[in-house]
Amino acid sequence: MCSMKCADILIKNCSLLTPEFEVISDQSVVIKEKKILEIGDESTISKIYTADEAINGKGKLLIPGFIDAHTHICQQLLRGRITDEYPMIWTRIMVPFESSLSEEDVFISSQLSCLEMIKSGTTAFIDAGGRYMHQVARSVLESGLRGVITCSTMDRGGNIPESMKSSAADNIRRNESLFNDFHGAGEGRLDVWFSLRSIITCSPELIQDVFEKARELGTGVHSHMNEYPNEVSYCLENFQKRPFEFLESLGALGSNFLGAHGILLSENEMDIIKNYDVKIAHCPISNSGKGFTKTPSLINREVGISLGTDGAGHSSLSLIDQMKVFKSLMKVYWGMPVFDPMVMPSRTILEMATLGGAKSMLREDQLGTLEVGKKADMVLINIDKPHIQPTHNLINTLVESVNSGDISDVIVDGKMIMKSREVLTLDEEKIRYESKSAFEGLKTKANI
Repeated sequence: MCSMKCADILIKNCSLLTPEFEVISDQSVVIKEKKILEIGDESTISKIYTADEAINGKGKLLIPGFIDAHTHICQQLLRGRITDEYPMIWTRIMVPFESSLSEEDVFISSQLSCLEMIKSGTTAFIDAGGRYMHQVARSVLESGLRGVITCSTMDRGGNIPESMKSSAADNIRRNESLFNDFHGAGEGRLDVWFSLRSIITCSPELIQDVFEKARELGTGVHSHMNEYPNEVSYCLENFQKRPFEFLESLGALGSNFLGAHGILLSENEMDIIKNYDVKIAHCPISNSGKGFTKTPSLINREVGISLGTDGAGHSSLSLIDQMKVFKSLMKVYWGMPVFDPMVMPSRTILEMATLGGAKSMLREDQLGTLEVGKKADMVLINIDKPHIQPTHNLINTLVESVNSGDISDVIVDGKMIMKSREVLTLDEEKIRYESKSAFEGLKTKANI
């Protein structure tokens, strides 16, 4: 019997990011049964609680785990291939690559993705959809991460191999099977959504079927939206409407929809996004080669915005890197012309990478901030380093100077999955070895 109250994990004497996105020091956090049980001053908590595992938080900052709201788990072995390439990389490189993936390739890719996410402080992600997603589910469950997965959904497109396309009925059947097998798995860590790969590769019938089935099952829908000019042109030429206007005309839109990228948005489309409570995930590094997002206008409309990496084909899987680039892009494009250095404050960007991601996952009541009763998904950052301390404003420095190597510990669902930079749930050496072997084979198979 404990003479004190017992907990699973006790993080002692750390600095902590509050739900108001301010930093307070000398705090301790009590974790029990996957949730945050109590937050308080170290002097008080230490007298009340003992724990199975105690973590010394001195010199560390505790924040909610980063949430990658748009990634491609199956493209981890595409790293470095599409940069500095002429269009269209989708048909010349990415489609041949993805159509060549075997089940084992997808499993290895997803293992490597999970490993990289953990080591960069990402505790949850939303995948855009791929092939053999049961193998991705297997990796997520093993890694201890929290994730949203879905099947790649397409039924048209002249440049798309037939092996990657299916009838509307087959697309729905395959995704529903994934839902039945894995939705809620890992004691609720894994969700299954429905997806549209893009409006160009999905017929109106398939689009309506996807949204209808998602509503029936009470789950989300994810799609690439307003990313390329040809996507907008396609909708205007075929439907006389822009992409979001077209989805609205089909009666598809709702608060369960997440549109990735959202670069080429009209004023009316931004109003539509607001009216239907659609969520938007920007991918700053990937988007920078296509245009500048109208984020300030979306924020003024109180649209839910999150950040994504768009997968290893475009960048690392570090949301810390995305935050840095995003701040610079917003400052240069929107701030400089009107001399507004506050056009995109660091606090706002940090909120997108945490609470914004939770909103995109449809889990803001459980994730995204450190509050009593919420899930214990959090990371500790070693801030006792020369590139971080001393600082006049730790939030600014977190966005400007912190890097993935500063992430020391990761907790998901109340379980420690990385401690002092050592991943506890995955065999890092084995994954790196197998990834290199699979990488060489894929280059030959995909002829890229």
